[in-house]
Amino acid sequence: MKRYRSLAVLLLAVLLLGGLFGCQKAEAPKEAQPQAQGETGDLPDLGGRKITVAVENAYPPFNFIDPETGEGKGWDYDAVREICKRLNCVPEFKEAAWEGIFDAMAAGEYDVLADGVTITEEREKIVDFSIPYASVQQVILVRADEPTTSVEDFIKDEKKLVGTQIGTTNEIAAKKHFPEDRIKSFEDFGAAILALLSGDIDGVVIDNLAANGFMEENPGKLRILGVLKTDKPEQLGFVFPPGSDLKAAFDAAIQSMIEDGTLQKLNEKWGLMMP
Repeated sequence: MKRYRSLAVLLLAVLLLGGLFGCQKAEAPKEAQPQAQGETGDLPDLGGRKITVAVENAYPPFNFIDPETGEGKGWDYDAVREICKRLNCVPEFKEAAWEGIFDAMAAGEYDVLADGVTITEEREKIVDFSIPYASVQQVILVRADEPTTSVEDFIKDEKKLVGTQIGTTNEIAAKKHFPEDRIKSFEDFGAAILALLSGDIDGVVIDNLAANGFMEENPGKLRILGVLKTDKPEQLGFVFPPGSDLKAAFDAAIQSMIEDGTLQKLNEKWGLMMP
């Protein structure tokens, strides 16, 4: 009897120990799994905030109205949507006239201005800019049949009239190279291009990106005569009201787009040069 009792005790002990180690194995912590990264990652989260984005809808390739769909299209639309995807915000694009836009931005009428805006010290006195997302050069856009073959000869010809857009760095560049009586400033570049095509003026001082955009809209009718000599390429950035918290958020998003190659692909799509 004692022998059987000893065997029973031994079997019971084995069973208890087996159960104990089994429980320990089952309850051991699982190997840590990497967390899936959301759209914003380490970027600021704007919590679905709506932001008003001012655009002209008359400045290709940055912004224009698609004649087939009637919808806004261009680099600005693609870029701001990508930025808002990363920051968790909702862009609301609003058409705005260029004239007076900096006063409107300073007054906070819009959250962001996306219009291929050149960063200048004078403008930085009244508004805030993002970090640059592209660079441009000033060129002279002429009709395809323009007989003049060089920028220098075009400038020297006192009969040549040029158009540009009022209140832009393009207008400033035009005034550096042409006397004022040979310059016609228009409300927007669309009007200047129409004047060029109709023969009212002979050229348009405009940045190379917008020139390419208007050439695509008017195939075979326009060509770039050449680049105006300037100190250095101009840097473009988004514009914000002074002290806006969106500046830091947009800067972070743009930087992330630079680092992962998204900005490069977007600029290549629309013909923009990296800053």
